[in-house]
This record gives sequence, C-alpha cells and structure tokens, in this order.
Amino acid sequence: MSKEEAVSYWVNSANDDWEVAQNLFASKKYNHALFFLQLTLEKLIKAVHISRHDDHPLYVHNLVLLSQKAGLELDSNTQEELKEISSFNVSARYDSYKRDFYHKATAKFASEWIRKGQVIRNKLLQELESS
Repeated sequence: MSKEEAVSYWVNSANDDWEVAQNLFASKKYNHALFFLQLTLEKLIKAVHISRHDDHPLYVHNLVLLSQKAGLELDSNTQEELKEISSFNVSARYDSYKRDFYHKATAKFASEWIRKGQVIRNKLLQELESS
C-alpha cells in the first residue's frame, strides 16, 4: 500500500467513525458516541503520522502520545483535551469502567466533548490538507 493509499484509508475510516459518533449522539447513546469520537481522532492522527513519516503509527490509543509521535505541535489546552478524549476509549471498553462512564456521559457532557472533538478533527483535517 502506498503512502497516499494508507493516509486515505485512515481518513476514510475516521470519517466513517465520525458519522457513527454523530448518529449515536443523535440516538442519545452518549457513551458510545464518545468512544467513536476517540476512534475518529486516533485515526486522523495516525493519518498525519503516515503523511509525515511514511511508516506505521504506534498501536496505541493514547492521543497525546500519538500526536507527539506524529510531530503535531499542539497547545497545552488541546493536549489536555486529547488526554481526556483518550480516556473515552478505555471507559467504553471495559465493564468496570463502562458503568461509571455511562453515568458520566450525560447529554451535556457528551455535547461539550463532541464539540471539542470536532474542533480538533477540523484542525487535523486541515493539517492533512496542507501536507
């Protein structure tokens, strides 16, 4: 697979996950929507990594670590947001965390994080367009 094909694969997959996140949010499945938000950003960061380094990204879900390895220059606020969004991956996967996260993921909480995630998503897409 060429570099361009790999980047396209990750972007297309991220776009599919973003659509799922939006549909889940609309269906009031907030905890699941946030899980797919995390997947969206993870895949876009991996696309940036490939576009810059032409190699395989790390097999991790930590968005801060992935963004550092991709060479993204992010302000401290965005890094803190990525740290919180990274937790949505673990929180939505494991039963002991799922229960707590389900109660945390209210409409207000999810709406705030979907909005923040959309801002980061747009930045990453712009980054990919300029590279």
